[in-house]
Amino acid sequence: MNTRKVVIVSAVRTPFDKFGGVIKDISSIVLTEEVLKNVVERINLPKNKVEEIFYGTTIHAEVAPYTNVPVRQSLLRAGFPVTTISMTVDRACCSSMTALHLAYKAIKSGEISIAIAAGAENLSNVPYLVNGLRWGKRLGHVMMVDQLDAVGYAGWNPVSMDASEVALEYGVTREDQDKWALQSQQRYARAKEEGKFRDEIVPYVIKDPKGNTIILSEDQSPRPDTTLEKLAKLPTVYNTPTVTAGNAPGLSAGAAAIVVMSEEKAKELALQPLAYVCDVASVADEARKIPCVPAGAIRKLIARNNMTLDDLDLIEINEAFAAMPLVSTKILADGDSKKLARLRNITNVNGGAVALGHPMGASGARIIMTLMYELRRRGGGIGIAAICGGLAQGDGVMIECRKKV
Repeated sequence: MNTRKVVIVSAVRTPFDKFGGVIKDISSIVLTEEVLKNVVERINLPKNKVEEIFYGTTIHAEVAPYTNVPVRQSLLRAGFPVTTISMTVDRACCSSMTALHLAYKAIKSGEISIAIAAGAENLSNVPYLVNGLRWGKRLGHVMMVDQLDAVGYAGWNPVSMDASEVALEYGVTREDQDKWALQSQQRYARAKEEGKFRDEIVPYVIKDPKGNTIILSEDQSPRPDTTLEKLAKLPTVYNTPTVTAGNAPGLSAGAAAIVVMSEEKAKELALQPLAYVCDVASVADEARKIPCVPAGAIRKLIARNNMTLDDLDLIEINEAFAAMPLVSTKILADGDSKKLARLRNITNVNGGAVALGHPMGASGARIIMTLMYELRRRGGGIGIAAICGGLAQGDGVMIECRKKV
């Protein structure tokens, strides 16, 4: 079954909303319901054809009020058969890309033929937690915990501190990060003006408290009026040496979904492959080295497929911070300034999370579809999408869009 080819036939996402935006009170479970419905309806794929749904999410506190198995809740709300198998996975920000890894491997093995890889997050909807009250409290204050404060892990630095310190160790300065952030905003603005995100975004319709209809049709976080001077004036956050609100993405909300299937099943259903999933890879490193792991995933994919970096037409590296693509491309270039310039020229050509937002559970799937649709607009090619996750795990996906002959 190793020769079995896996193809993407549909990929959609909601617009990514800003922190405290119009979908601030909507559960990621409900957001996922919408992308699950839309991703199959776009290609007229009957829901009963989907054999398994793999789903990524990161901040479990957000779905805690709904107990657990969020993807099971989403697929039932979306009208999928009760017999549809599902799994929720957590590899921090990698999670929806990990979901695609699992779908890819299940199809390659011959166990299934059709799957959905999805993911979502609504950071605006994360509640405060109160611990220690299970058995009562006789005296003293009750402490509420904010899961979003200095996002990190107990016993380790905030992820912003790790990204910032490791960036400096690789010679990536605050100014470098601000320049990349500005470029991300500018590239995104240009791509939006050219209508590029229409391929992937499906509008999200909600009712406000007064019953008015609101149609969310575009990402809400971009700051097109950003300048280098404005970025330079921003204070750093959480005592980091380089990370600011300007060279990091905002706290976002959104959902994404991708339909993958075997090539023979796509032919049987008369569905056009949008891309071939060539290979997937995962890596891990020392916990603080989160900016390095996208490079590790890319190197692993390149080596395993007997390729070089010159064989890649485009790269997507998730901008959890501007430091991530800067450090990873520097590692990949290995001291070659010309190679570094080319890598940065083909990385995140339509901007990245610094501009459009980073709802962690959705970002892995988002960068895959952004890469895929851009390769298709260019007539085809090979690209890698790579992403880091907290405590330095990383995922990568290599795809190919076939050139038309």
